[in-house]
Amino acid sequence: MRFVVRRAVAGLLSGTAALAIGTPAVAQDTDGAPVLSQDEGESDNVIVVTARRREEDIIDVPLSITAFSGDQLVKTGTQELTEIGQKVPNLTLEVSRGTNTTLTAFIRGVGQQDPVAGFEAGVGLYVDDVYLNRPQAAVLDIYDVERIEVLRGPQGTLYGRNTIGGAIKYVSRRLPDEFEVKVRGTYGSYDQADAVVSVAAPLGDTLRVGASAARLSRGGFGENLNLGTENYNKDVWAARGTIEFDSGPLFVRLSGDYIKDESEARQGSRLIPGLLTGAPVLDDVYDTRAGLDIVDQEVEAYGGSLTAEFELSDTISLKSITGYREDSSTSPIDFDSLPAVDLDVPAIYENDQFSQELQVLVEGDRLAGVLGAYYLNANAFTAFDTGLFLLGDLLSLPGFTAQTLGDVDTETWSVFGDFTYDLSDQLSLSLGGRYTWDKRTSQILRTSFVGGFSDLFGGTGVPFAVTSDFNGERSFEKFTPRGSISFKPNENHNFYFTYSKGFKGGGFDPRGQTTGAPDIDGDGDVDYEDQFAFLSFDPETVDSYELGWKASLLDNRLNLSLAGFLGDYSDVQIPGSIGLDTNNDGINDTFVGVTTNAASADINGVEFEGNALVGRDFAGLGSRFNVNWAVGYLDAKYNEFIDNFGNDVADQRVFQNTPEWTVSTTANLGLPVATGMLDFIGSISMRSDASQFEVPNRLLDQDGFVLLDASIVYSSDDDRWSIGVHGKNLTDKRYIVAGYNFVAGDGINAPFVPTLGREGTLTAFYGDPRRFFVTGEVRF
Repeated sequence: MRFVVRRAVAGLLSGTAALAIGTPAVAQDTDGAPVLSQDEGESDNVIVVTARRREEDIIDVPLSITAFSGDQLVKTGTQELTEIGQKVPNLTLEVSRGTNTTLTAFIRGVGQQDPVAGFEAGVGLYVDDVYLNRPQAAVLDIYDVERIEVLRGPQGTLYGRNTIGGAIKYVSRRLPDEFEVKVRGTYGSYDQADAVVSVAAPLGDTLRVGASAARLSRGGFGENLNLGTENYNKDVWAARGTIEFDSGPLFVRLSGDYIKDESEARQGSRLIPGLLTGAPVLDDVYDTRAGLDIVDQEVEAYGGSLTAEFELSDTISLKSITGYREDSSTSPIDFDSLPAVDLDVPAIYENDQFSQELQVLVEGDRLAGVLGAYYLNANAFTAFDTGLFLLGDLLSLPGFTAQTLGDVDTETWSVFGDFTYDLSDQLSLSLGGRYTWDKRTSQILRTSFVGGFSDLFGGTGVPFAVTSDFNGERSFEKFTPRGSISFKPNENHNFYFTYSKGFKGGGFDPRGQTTGAPDIDGDGDVDYEDQFAFLSFDPETVDSYELGWKASLLDNRLNLSLAGFLGDYSDVQIPGSIGLDTNNDGINDTFVGVTTNAASADINGVEFEGNALVGRDFAGLGSRFNVNWAVGYLDAKYNEFIDNFGNDVADQRVFQNTPEWTVSTTANLGLPVATGMLDFIGSISMRSDASQFEVPNRLLDQDGFVLLDASIVYSSDDDRWSIGVHGKNLTDKRYIVAGYNFVAGDGINAPFVPTLGREGTLTAFYGDPRRFFVTGEVRF
């Protein structure tokens, strides 16, 4: 997506659809990079994007788009990808439970919370146009970034992988034409100390090289009172390298990145006392008593991409995107957050993927569009022990452990296209479609051990029973169309209607247990067909209808975007875990994953975004005052929800991670001081009540809350240096972002009863507390 702003506004937060554009930099004429020019005499604030793979004013694009430039993210002190979830309507981005770098993402009620192998993401994440197949190592740190884009609603006819809920695109910065060294440092609360160094240099007229290195560290918000380690700390090394060749008709970019995260394990806060020992709830929600330490928390991820673009003529060009990524991580997840091994899960995640995308881009006088093909070959391996030692002691199985190995291969092919034809100067018709072939192969092995954890995690446990040894394969095919019609009565208004169909493939639940499968076909024998049906789940689909209006008013000083949408969500995949009584003694001695297409739902809502340039050069001082806002309303309700006993419990279920209201406002007052600009930036974001799971829980679910942030940033006129002071969560609000629940009862009408383990697991993970930090940047 390209953004062009033709007006001299330093640091202006401008944009229809809440487009955030930062301080103007040196103009670049490269596809996909922001170009901010300062044309004297022009009062128009014209924003040009390539969301549909061609250059258009954003007012002409019949899509719901929010985007943030890298410069603006730096200016507001935005440091992690999850922070933009506070500024985009109907978007939830959180660090997944029990991890530091696994991403949970929901757009308009559609997403995926479970990070184990076998489940596709409902929201697609792209790094430099390369789709990330797995959520591990996806909580990206924001450094050396050109922009971040959020496209809401089903995507798939314009690029990459089909995604049912929407797409988030992380685009790294293009290399400058001149030699440049940039150094950025941060120091703040909890001993935060970050440093990012970037170097770029031209090697002739057509070749440029660049590299960046980052060291990101911070002390913990709390402490593990049992192990004496920090909780919620940060210990990250990262690097990125790029080579670009640009001869005019041919552009080639080779890039690679690496990240190593050795932060301490992030453990949760218990919401209820121990049901066996009476261990009290801790006063500080960032503290924990978790005792699992048989593996270290460690994440390593790397990847690269090769992008080549060639202009065949003035109207036709070709593009190739080749990507490879790999990550591995170990994580000691102590579900119960107590010293004893009651419900402790050391885990291993290993993922790798190769993708290839080809595009033919057409841009004529009346016809424009893209025709493409996409291929993905990926493997996801998950291994974890479930330590139930206290329960094992009760069952005379000391050191009882259930081990799960899940190995999932995904191979997908697709062809897609999307073209727009201008029927007249005022009326345009867009038609697109995608045909997808998915093949999912899954191996599941579950083994029970006694005497401790398995040898995979250095334990002394002895295997005594294999409860799953399953191999399965499923294939899925789906055509997903898209169409829209746009009417522009004049250049300042655009009314559009869009229909799109989203699709997310099915698969196998790697936590399933074949010995827990019922006699589904009723032949009196639990055989492979029953196990296949019990472990597998079907694709889910959504039909999305959107009616929108975009406008630029008052000489483009007021930009508005209003969209209403309806979603028909079918065959919704509901992953979950339930306790299983394997010996019929009335006590659940293990757990089993059960994923069903149990639900259908309606997801309807409204989004209103805008920007107002309230004051410009008032009192002749060269100052300006700008306000951004975004409001999202979502009415998401299940029409049907079949539980494990065959009952329709739709009236007792809610959408997870989906608040009804999301609201944000950012104001920026810029005053010229000495030889630079001093920006005063304040933002407020609000989210209404939200549930962590489909079944509400009065302790785990988060009530509505408000976050306040502020920044003061001084930037030199020559763009050589800047310094800023930033405050986050100024009211020090405590808010839950994730959690675990393995208890029955609510503690009021019925006592808490553990459904797995003996202490009862009801634990929560929290967003960041109040923080202050100082940033400085120098360019040479």
